[in-house]
Amino acid sequence: MKLKPAHKEGKVLVELGPQDEALFKPLPFQVRRILVPMDFSETAKKALQYAVPFASAFNAELMVVHVMQPFSLPAELGYIPPEAAETQEELKQTAEEELGKLCAQEIGVRSQFQVQVREGVAWQEVVLAAGDCEADLIILATHGRTGLQHVLLGSVAERVVRHAPCPVLVVRERERDFIATPGQTGAPSA
Repeated sequence: MKLKPAHKEGKVLVELGPQDEALFKPLPFQVRRILVPMDFSETAKKALQYAVPFASAFNAELMVVHVMQPFSLPAELGYIPPEAAETQEELKQTAEEELGKLCAQEIGVRSQFQVQVREGVAWQEVVLAAGDCEADLIILATHGRTGLQHVLLGSVAERVVRHAPCPVLVVRERERDFIATPGQTGAPSA
């Protein structure tokens, strides 16, 4: 690589040799859309903080998805009162607003993003959303539940990893970080 002065003041001309071409080869893969499931926990916010630099590096769009459990009433009631449907719609609208605020705060203008609120079983909706938006990568959090909590609650992250239509990056609650998160200075923690 040779640097030469250019005709315009303050500019340089870079001349590449055959050995320098490897520096500018495109990556062997392309990431256009990254899906980030969001349950508003601190760990999920950490996953979003990982997703933003990935999206910036690949000029990818972020799809941030929140899944609400469907409202259910005992079958013995025989009907669903209209108030229940209204309440569910209000909850969905509130979730969309909160998701939009969070994304505006965490992502800002660093990357394009969309938000989506879905209803259903969390892991199934995340997998369906990844397929619907043709995600190239899912970045999600795991809460690291073990023992009885894991047996009773299951692991959304584990099921997403098993069924996802694309690669999945799992961010754990307590791990060695390789990105600097807001408020963190210096080198990543060990």
